[in-house]
Amino acid sequence: MCNAFFQRLLLAALLVCAASASSALAQEEQQEQKKDTDKLEEQQSVTNGKITIGGSTVAYTATAGTMLLSEEFGDPQASIFYVAYTRDGVQDLAQRPLAFCFNGGPGSSSVWLHMGLLGPRRVKLNDDGSLPPPPFGLVDNEFSLLDQCDLIFIDPVSTGYSRPAPETDPSQFHGVKEDIRSVGEFIRLYATRNNRWASPKFLIGESYGTTRAAGLSNHLQGELGMYLNGIVLVSAVLDFQTLRFNLGNDLPYVLFLPSFAATAWYHDALDKSRWGSLDELLAEAENFATQRYSVALLRGDELDRDRRGKIVRELAGLTGLSEQFIERSDLRVTMQAFGKELLRSRGLTVGRFDSRFTGLDRTVAGSRPDYDASYAAAQGPFTAALNHYVRAELKFESDLPYEILTGRVYPWNYGDWQNSYLNVSENLRRAMTRNPYLKVFAANGYYDLATPYFATEYTFAHLGLDKSLRGNVSMGYYEAGHMMYINLPSLAKLKTDMAAFIQGALPR
Repeated sequence: MCNAFFQRLLLAALLVCAASASSALAQEEQQEQKKDTDKLEEQQSVTNGKITIGGSTVAYTATAGTMLLSEEFGDPQASIFYVAYTRDGVQDLAQRPLAFCFNGGPGSSSVWLHMGLLGPRRVKLNDDGSLPPPPFGLVDNEFSLLDQCDLIFIDPVSTGYSRPAPETDPSQFHGVKEDIRSVGEFIRLYATRNNRWASPKFLIGESYGTTRAAGLSNHLQGELGMYLNGIVLVSAVLDFQTLRFNLGNDLPYVLFLPSFAATAWYHDALDKSRWGSLDELLAEAENFATQRYSVALLRGDELDRDRRGKIVRELAGLTGLSEQFIERSDLRVTMQAFGKELLRSRGLTVGRFDSRFTGLDRTVAGSRPDYDASYAAAQGPFTAALNHYVRAELKFESDLPYEILTGRVYPWNYGDWQNSYLNVSENLRRAMTRNPYLKVFAANGYYDLATPYFATEYTFAHLGLDKSLRGNVSMGYYEAGHMMYINLPSLAKLKTDMAAFIQGALPR
């Protein structure tokens, strides 16, 4: 009886051990399966299409996919989503230019340049760029740049479908230098895999994407030895001091003034009989800003009463704001205050990205608009178009949310510029100096209250380029806003200007 008891006890212990081992094995298998599931893998979908541009048919191959970024000989650190359009039938890739394209934010995907300006398909908006009724559609983009160069649209890490690897610290991609390194690595890898090192190369950036492009120009050439032919800056910001309305920084008040004047002109908020055209108004606003207004701000409280009164009257005449409001603002009207005040009597606000657009706030009172009416008009159509296009036409499938404009990238690491104004203009100067063939084209919208055209002119006037290189910089101007291409006449003009720039930047 005692032996039987011990036998049953031993059997029970063996069963417990077996169950424990089985459970441990199952947990191990689940962990391995999870690791396999979490592993980043490169995906690729290849389709073909045709587009008529300028009366000629362009056949192309579209590749939508992901590319893994890894430390040398290490595990993947991130997956970058991209869409590449390459022209079919090209015999010599060394003769075919390619452009790497991206937007800004930081935190923006490349959807705006992709589906608004450069790609073979674009968002269907009203001709002036205003919001059509949903649902939203797509049309062929007869103004695509694909007839001039191959196009590669890049979504930086945490935007679009791009993601850091599981258990990877995403902050290693979320900063000025970190962003330049990761996007630069994608460009190097793409050029290497696709045999494009011998091709003429361009960067096309918008908004913070111009900041990235300036930083990349020096990084690609200095660190990777990849020399560029040209850079297109759409709504540029290289020196953030020109944009920040901070206490003690009077520069933005001067540089935003012409754009304030243009906005007042558009909305009939000033006496237009004083000028024969918008160009005449802007010329006067620029002259006043640099010759008298800037000096008055420099004087501060030492500005005498009579001269102050004259400055107030001139500001009111150029901006459509009341003398009382300007006086109460101590001659310094921020972009947000202007957007709220200009059309307050009509119960309207004006947009930041495009001041042609107007919005409705909950109350007329307040010191800033509740929202940006121009972004509200673009967000829905671009988001719907991209999500439909990628899966239905490019045949790329992902259940991840496509991050159009995300806060995932914050806090953004400004590194050497912590507690100072980010300024990458010196990066661009170095790149242009070491590569005297590098050309730059800046596209500016008159109604852009995010990156005003006069600030771009100021930045390039202070770039420090040698006289022999200043002819390498050219600019275009458009009667629209930050995304000037949503306005059909501006889109057509911008395409013509970009095509001419690319041809002029190619070796002869």
